[in-house]
Amino acid sequence: MLYDIIIVGGGPAGLTAAIYARRAEKSVLVLEAAAFGGQIFYTDNIENYPGISSVSGADFADALYAQAKSCGADMKIESVSAVKDGKVKTVISSKGEYSCKSVIIASGQKNRRLGADGEQRYIGSGVSFCAVCDGSFFKNRDVCVVGGGNTALRDALYLSSICKTVYLVHRRAEFRGERLLVSQLEKKPNVVFKLNSTVQRIDGAESVKSVLLDNGSGEGEQLSVSGVFVAVGQMPHNEPFSDVLKLDSAGYAESGEDCRTERSGIFVAGDCRAKPLRQLATAVSDGAVAATQACEYIDEQ
Repeated sequence: MLYDIIIVGGGPAGLTAAIYARRAEKSVLVLEAAAFGGQIFYTDNIENYPGISSVSGADFADALYAQAKSCGADMKIESVSAVKDGKVKTVISSKGEYSCKSVIIASGQKNRRLGADGEQRYIGSGVSFCAVCDGSFFKNRDVCVVGGGNTALRDALYLSSICKTVYLVHRRAEFRGERLLVSQLEKKPNVVFKLNSTVQRIDGAESVKSVLLDNGSGEGEQLSVSGVFVAVGQMPHNEPFSDVLKLDSAGYAESGEDCRTERSGIFVAGDCRAKPLRQLATAVSDGAVAATQACEYIDEQ
């Protein structure tokens, strides 16, 4: 089958693009590597999306998926390894090849690693990148969250209602995240800030038992914890598409505000795109723009 549009990535940008493209009566296939909804699915609570004062990430993702599905978009769980350009585009996935007239790459971001000794060894055995996913495994236990942005702050808030003690480790003297979140954490008696500190080593046996912090004292500080939740930022997932996308020094795809790339018929949307702000609202905006532009491109051919 020759699809009108194939969308790589089933997060908010990709699913919004699917809704807009289907409303324009274009045939659409969405390929998602992990879970539809993207990383927003794992967000405990969304409080900054216009018109919705509060909603869980899972509920928002489920509603977005259901809407795209009801519009008639084909949805498949398959990872994409490459996109080949041409008058007819080819998308190569883990289960085969698909042909289309236009491609929207909405591949999102992936979690950045700490780079600390022991991190790789204990992933899945105490080291986690998702507090909402794995927090329940550490009920009434001591854990640490590493990071200083909104994700780290929200993770610490979420875990404070589950865990005995939450150590919040940040390399700077002040957090980068929203002041409101910091204020909420300051009121939590079981949250302990560890500022001007970095994780040097994660130790344990079968699972994590402790972390060693470098706090500038020269001696280090050891924390006895069962879990380490890493929230030190994200990086774009654009490596498979470097042949068809122009990437900036940080690996983000360059495009205009119309989401068009240098390749005719190939568009980018969402967090994988170079832009000043990456939020849920800007992701769905990108999805709508990219789909509209892709439809115009197809109609012009």
